[in-house]
Amino acid sequence: MTTQKLVSKGFEFDDAADAVEFYFERGWADGLPVVPPTDDTVRRFLDEAGRAPSDIVATEPTRGRVITAEKVAINVVMAGCLPEYMPVVLAAIEAMDQPKFNLHAITASTMGAAVLTVVNGPVAGRLGMNSGVNVFGPGCRPNATIGRAIRLVLTNVSGASPGELDKATLGHPGKYSFCIAEAEDVSPWSPLHVERGLDPGQSAVTVFAALSPIGSANHSGPEPEVILPSLVDAMFAAGPLQHEIIVVLCPEQIGYIRAAGWSKDQVRQFLFKMARRPASEWRRLGKASRGGIGDAADESVPAVRSPDGITLIVAGGAAGAFTAVIPIWGGAADTLSVTNEIR
Repeated sequence: MTTQKLVSKGFEFDDAADAVEFYFERGWADGLPVVPPTDDTVRRFLDEAGRAPSDIVATEPTRGRVITAEKVAINVVMAGCLPEYMPVVLAAIEAMDQPKFNLHAITASTMGAAVLTVVNGPVAGRLGMNSGVNVFGPGCRPNATIGRAIRLVLTNVSGASPGELDKATLGHPGKYSFCIAEAEDVSPWSPLHVERGLDPGQSAVTVFAALSPIGSANHSGPEPEVILPSLVDAMFAAGPLQHEIIVVLCPEQIGYIRAAGWSKDQVRQFLFKMARRPASEWRRLGKASRGGIGDAADESVPAVRSPDGITLIVAGGAAGAFTAVIPIWGGAADTLSVTNEIR
């Protein structure tokens, strides 16, 4: 176990219940009880990741907050993680540190984005992460606690406390925890991290500044031409000319798409061509202000600027023809997703 000195201030309590109540009083919890971090547990988590307490993981430039490995480990313990989850959380925090992710803006905005973390590669299987039934719901410890740990780091270390820096008008439940694995064994396509330049044998996280999922159902038929149009209304909800949007396809529907031999590019091209409406309609619905839409009433304006802006992910339970569209914060190039290898 590392012998390097921990610098965070320590507190002593008569029992764990007193510690939990103290964390509530200080505003260090997320509304749910936390696991009190001891020196020994924090050191064990640092050892699992091969990090020294003083290692700098990220820096929040606007407020000058430095996020060290020690601070990450404290919040990972608090979230209820196992030590082997620590490298996943570190990789996500490192990814959020990239300028194109725009961390300060997404945590301070009234729009209420959460950090969606998608895990790919062998680590997802080793940790027992859920990519199947109830994938966005409760019941899977690594999904729930990894996502929770990321949010606790944002709250306690970067300062994104609700009502202070976090000014979300509504927020959404993903701000408690928003973490899934992609169902690579079900998908007929290259997984997300391979699309973005990593090898299949590597493990990675991809972080998105994600708004609430918009569900869609279509039991009308097995052809992609019948399945995919049901997603268009959900794509419209994000507004016009988005730089990035996520489409989560379930195994039942991906089975039909696989049988038809459609590639990811074909699905993207189809959705890009379908998800468009006249500029006048965007304006009538009050969604033209951020899209840079011209004055021409008959101009056809797509929901996404290009087919490449549609990120396709395969996940969910085997039964039920349900999909989801997840809009990204800001709409324009205010934030872009980042993929980072888990080391």
